Amino acid sequence: MANARITLPIEGMTCGACATTVQKRLLQEAGVKDAAVNYATGKSTLTVDETDVRVADLVRAVRDAGYDCAKATLSFGVDGLHYASGTSRLEHELGALPGVLSVVANQATERVVVEYIPGMVTSGDLQDVVEAVGLSVSEPLPTEDPVERERARRKLETSRLRWRFIFAAIAALLSMIGSMPLMGGMGTKSGDIFARLMEPLGRTLETLLPQLYQIPPDVLRLAMLAITIPVLFWCGRQFYTAALSGLKHRSADMNTLIAVGTGAAFLYSAVATLVPAVFSGAGLPADVYFEAVNGIIALVLLGRLLEANAKGRVSEAIGRLVGLRPKTARVQRNGKDLEIPIEEVEVGDAVIVRPGESIPADGALISGESSVSEAMLTGEPMPVDKKPGDLVYAGTGNGLGSFTFEARAVGKDTMLAQIVRLVEEAQGSKAPAQRLADQVAGIFVPVVIAVAILSFIAWFLMGPSPQFVFATVALVTVLVIACPCALGLATPTAILAGTGKGAELGILIRGGEALEAVHRLDTLVFDKTGTVTEGKPTVTHVLGKKRSDGTTVGASELLRLAAAVESRSEHPVAAAITESAEEKLIEIPDVERFVAMEGRGVRGLVGKFLVEVISIRHAEERSLELGGLSEKAERHILAGRSPLVVVVNDTVQGLVVIADAVKPEASEAMAKLKKMGFELFVLSGDSKVVTGLVANEIGIDRVIAEVGPADKSDEIKRLQDDGRVVGMVGDGLNDAAALAQADLGFAVGTGTDVAIEASDVTLVRGDLNALVTAVELSRSTMRTIRQNLFFAFLYNALCIPLAAGVLYPFTGLLLSPIVASAAMAASSLSVVGNSLRLNNFKPSQD
Repeated sequence: MANARITLPIEGMTCGACATTVQKRLLQEAGVKDAAVNYATGKSTLTVDETDVRVADLVRAVRDAGYDCAKATLSFGVDGLHYASGTSRLEHELGALPGVLSVVANQATERVVVEYIPGMVTSGDLQDVVEAVGLSVSEPLPTEDPVERERARRKLETSRLRWRFIFAAIAALLSMIGSMPLMGGMGTKSGDIFARLMEPLGRTLETLLPQLYQIPPDVLRLAMLAITIPVLFWCGRQFYTAALSGLKHRSADMNTLIAVGTGAAFLYSAVATLVPAVFSGAGLPADVYFEAVNGIIALVLLGRLLEANAKGRVSEAIGRLVGLRPKTARVQRNGKDLEIPIEEVEVGDAVIVRPGESIPADGALISGESSVSEAMLTGEPMPVDKKPGDLVYAGTGNGLGSFTFEARAVGKDTMLAQIVRLVEEAQGSKAPAQRLADQVAGIFVPVVIAVAILSFIAWFLMGPSPQFVFATVALVTVLVIACPCALGLATPTAILAGTGKGAELGILIRGGEALEAVHRLDTLVFDKTGTVTEGKPTVTHVLGKKRSDGTTVGASELLRLAAAVESRSEHPVAAAITESAEEKLIEIPDVERFVAMEGRGVRGLVGKFLVEVISIRHAEERSLELGGLSEKAERHILAGRSPLVVVVNDTVQGLVVIADAVKPEASEAMAKLKKMGFELFVLSGDSKVVTGLVANEIGIDRVIAEVGPADKSDEIKRLQDDGRVVGMVGDGLNDAAALAQADLGFAVGTGTDVAIEASDVTLVRGDLNALVTAVELSRSTMRTIRQNLFFAFLYNALCIPLAAGVLYPFTGLLLSPIVASAAMAASSLSVVGNSLRLNNFKPSQD
């Protein structure tokens, strides 16, 4: 059973209740392990059993819930399709790609039309399949930029909202002016706050436009009806179609409240306009509320327009990251310098980078030197000097030099692409704090409708005359003022901003759950080598053992044998030994039957000799004779260095002494973490003495030493069993199990891919101050989430009773539907605006 992650762009969601409805329906599909639907991003992130799930079934499930998935269509020519034996194989192979919804191959026109989910399939994937079946595309396929696609989608959305808002706002203004002569002191009589505020304006208008007050009331009502109809059926069309779709699928959301509220006010007003005898016969005034209908729709559209712009600003981190990647690259092929689209760069290409250009792929310098700004990866503003052999990464900016590098990772395999993927997944996730809001959103709309109906009944039975009018206004006001949008936006907008800001600072947070978990930690455990220390140990001494004839094993020979077996290892110590041999121009022989002995050392055959490089502890466990080296080893250990024993055919030949400097920022970072309330440990497989010296240097007094890689996770579990909430900070392959066991794993980016994959938070530049920043960012984001949720709950808890008229018996005041719609729009914007403040977050060390 293979689990996979799928991201579906969802269309038609307008509030948190919509997201909850889609999520519940997706979780009903066989093979879906987990689903998180994010209203703020308009995306659903699913964990599925890829052998048991088809994307088409997921799209059908979304449609069953009353919404849809964004789709794209690509048409392209295929050479030789006319003469192919059939199109079924090509259609089958293209249709098997995850994210492809339908394929039609036409032999007569030699064209293929593919309908697919944007982001799940690329033009390169389609071209690879065509070539795999023995055909070729007849024209270059357009490359889709997901960031440009998202920008285009938002631009279209905001443009549509803008024009509809402008029309509705003009209609609201005209209907407001037209309703002035009809009010005639209604504000004082009804207690409507908005009507009372408008009375002075009405008197001024009567002075300025006396002709308006001479128009017959029936004509004014008909004119306002004519103005309101296009507002209802064009500007507000989305509310009514979505509400009908929800009714069809037995779900209710924000659209339901707006549609029912404005629909009830419109029908009431239309009957009063066209058949006024219905009201006059019952002794009721034929009042109209067209200005309320137009005003509500205009204000809701304004709120959504501002909300769409704000959400775009919150999530713009990904756009900034992807925007760093150049569109073209300059490569050397067949002795020529060619400028090609970045999508055509291949692994192994020699890529030329000129001064000031962005680097198009990951690779290693072949020639030239320069300084490169890696701030987009690490958050570190200072440029890094690069020389032949050094690594460079896509999206980073070249300085004043020029160089050529060999491309080793391109496209979706680059570090930049992986960071974008991690940030997208994080921004599509939910924090546990959102669960309560989701539960409330799931029942919110039915509860609000029930409250509105109860308000109508109460006003109709016990309200002042005319009861029906008061009851209808209360019904509309309650429906309009309720806002599940604020609940739905409270957490995801903060996560969007928090994870995006983290990426800018070189901190990759896997999702809302990890972001929330950081602030719950009370204990941090640090691996020593490569985490607290530089992870770049160097050889300080090579000490040969005295032979029985009084001679000493030569240092060069000892280093040659040690480097031979260590050359096959990926451990930082191995790199130090091989680099030392290369610097001394020692020829490193081949090794056979290499074995890495976990936590003990390495061994292999060098010629006819069995050579081992092992720890002092392992040598003592085997009772190997160290002779005079024992005392020398002890002195180095007391000085904080790590002696390794070189053994040839079970006989000790000498020591290779390694030292690993403590990171310069370690002491400062530990002091800050202590001040934050964390209890700190250093965990290492090294000796207690060496580990203790390092811990003492950085201000940590708790040490867990001489622990093998397999036992590190057991030590973490032991701390957890004591009731601690543990975060593990590590960098190497040996730390992966401990990172996974911890309540939260932090991987420093200088470490291995395995460690980063096992972690929840990645510190790209490996600076321990970035850990302090991660904690500060988590706490700031969680504070924002709590503020958002508090305001969203408080808003609805206070405003719904006010809309129902709870203050009327005491003050004689009522909320107007127009005031209610303005409050509803403001509630969503306040939550998004509060989340936007995270874009201004600054680490304490800055």
